[in-house]
Amino acid sequence: MEQLIVPDSIQKAHLANVVTKITQTDYQQLVNDLLSQAMWIGLKILLALAIFFVGKWITNWIIRVLNRAFERKNVDLSLRNFLRSMIKVVMMILVILAAIQTLGINTTSFLAIFASAGLAVGMALSGTLQNFAGGVILLLLRPYRVGDYITAQGQSGTVKNIGLFSTQLSTPDNRIIYVPNSSISTSIVDNYSQPTTRRIDWNVSITYGDDVDTAREAILAMLNADKRVLHEPAEPMVVVAELSSSAVILKVRAWSANDDYWTLFWDINEKIYKELPAKGIHFPYPKLDVNIKQN
Repeated sequence: MEQLIVPDSIQKAHLANVVTKITQTDYQQLVNDLLSQAMWIGLKILLALAIFFVGKWITNWIIRVLNRAFERKNVDLSLRNFLRSMIKVVMMILVILAAIQTLGINTTSFLAIFASAGLAVGMALSGTLQNFAGGVILLLLRPYRVGDYITAQGQSGTVKNIGLFSTQLSTPDNRIIYVPNSSISTSIVDNYSQPTTRRIDWNVSITYGDDVDTAREAILAMLNADKRVLHEPAEPMVVVAELSSSAVILKVRAWSANDDYWTLFWDINEKIYKELPAKGIHFPYPKLDVNIKQN
C-alpha cells in the first residue's frame, strides 16, 4: 500500500493558517461568551432546583392537608397510607419533569416511556387492578367493617381484614377465606352485624287435632319469660302460617339483640321440644299412606 506524501509547502501553508487564526482570535470576547453561557446554565440549574424544592414543599403541604381530611373522615389506615404514597409519587414525578424541562431537556420522550410502561403494566395486571379498585371502593363506602359477620359470594364469616385486593373472612368452623374485592364490590353483601336488632323466625309443626291456642299460649309464655326477647320494634307473635298435608305449621316471630340471636334461637328450640308435649301438643311424623288393591 503506497503512503500518501504531503508536500512541505502545503504543510507550511496549513500551519501558517492555523497560526493566523490563533493570533486573530479575540480572547476577551471568547471569555465573555463562555462566562455568559456559564451564567445562563447556572441560572437554569438554580431555577430547576427552585422548582424542585418548591414543588417538594407544596407536595408535603398537600399531603398534610389530605392527612387531616382522612382523619376527619376516619378513612381506613391502609387506604390512607396507599393514597398518600400514590399522590406523593405522582406529584414528585411531575415536579421532576418540570425541573428537567427548565434545563432545556425535552421531556416528551420521558412521558412516552411512562405512558407505554403504564399501559403494559395495566394490561398485565388487569385483574389485580380490578381487585384494587374494588378494595378502594369498599374502604371508602364501608358496606362492612372489621368484626362484622357478612355473607358475600356464597361465603359467610366474620370480617378479619379488609385489604386493598381481598377481604379476609373467618368462618364459624375457623376457616380463613379470602374473597377478591372486585367480586364483593359488584355483588350483594348481607351484613348481619350493622343492625343492632334482628328478628328470629321459628316454624313449629303440630298435629291436626291439637289445640292451636294452647300451643300459642305456651310458646308466647316461653318468649315473654326470656329477658333476651325484645318487645320493640314488635311484640312476639304466633300465627297459623300453613295447613300442610300432615301438620299445622305455626310461624313464631320474636326480636332480639344481634348478639343474642343464635343463643336465643337454640334455647327456644329446645324449650319448644321439651315443653309443648307436656301441654298435650304433639309433633307430627312423616306419614305415607299405602293403598292396596285386592283383585
